[in-house]
Amino acid sequence: MRLLARVSGVSAAAVLAACASQPPPAPPPPPTVQVPASAGVYKVGQPYQIENVWYYPREQPDYDETGIASWYGPTFYGKKTANGEIYTGDMLTAAHKTLPMPVNVRVTNLDNGKSLVVRVNDRGPFSRGRIIDLSKRAAELLDIIQSGTARVRVTYMGRSNLNGGAPPPETPPAIASAVPAAPSGKVDSAALGILPGAAVAPPAKVQGMPMPAPIPSEMFANVQPTGQVTQVPVPPATKLYVQVGAFSKRENAQAMLNKLGGNLQISPLQRGGQTLYRVRTGPLSSVKEADTALSRISGAGANDAHIVVDQ
Repeated sequence: MRLLARVSGVSAAAVLAACASQPPPAPPPPPTVQVPASAGVYKVGQPYQIENVWYYPREQPDYDETGIASWYGPTFYGKKTANGEIYTGDMLTAAHKTLPMPVNVRVTNLDNGKSLVVRVNDRGPFSRGRIIDLSKRAAELLDIIQSGTARVRVTYMGRSNLNGGAPPPETPPAIASAVPAAPSGKVDSAALGILPGAAVAPPAKVQGMPMPAPIPSEMFANVQPTGQVTQVPVPPATKLYVQVGAFSKRENAQAMLNKLGGNLQISPLQRGGQTLYRVRTGPLSSVKEADTALSRISGAGANDAHIVVDQ
């Protein structure tokens, strides 16, 4: 018995020694960057008109807005996007009205805190009241498939990779901030901010609206789409508004209010030592109610009215 026990002890020691000499398991591979095999060209694009509204694509490195997201599906599969890529629902892509293409944006679902980086490579959505159209896969990861829409924050991250290579260099700020001239019509610099879908060319940029919740600074680094969903803090409740404009002078906001009438009001906002006077209606309880209000206000002549999400 002693001999057996001694042999067993030697065997156990040998097994432990063998285990100790084995290398640690290899770390999991990094997430695969999703760049379409058909990756097209980098482009800003020319001004274009949809349903009597002019859109002005431009470099927008400080783009950071809230609004309503939607998603688009099989009808567009296999078709070329606005920058020459092929659209498929299983890639992490999106459509935007004015951002350059392709660029990366972080989309945060303000209803559940899920946040994801996607590649903007197409134009749209042209449904009033929507700021971004997501691919089916992106909508699935953000839990937007069933509802069809969601309150989101969209933040510019940087230029996307092209054909497996690094993205082109960023445009110098002086060029990035340039605004294309309107094809025709008077430019009223007092009545326009950086609102999407402006009927005339916008003037110099105005600070964007306040965001519902901060996103950690490390998440603003330009990362390529990998499918990694990050959970970020969001307000327990958000409200919807239809906003016509934001003005640095109260008299300009009042002039817009007098022109449109209805149940609009002026809502002052202190930001960066400056007071902005927002002309808006709300709060509104649902996307359907916001869509109805947007349709009514747009019909009164406010082509640049849009839905925003606020606390």
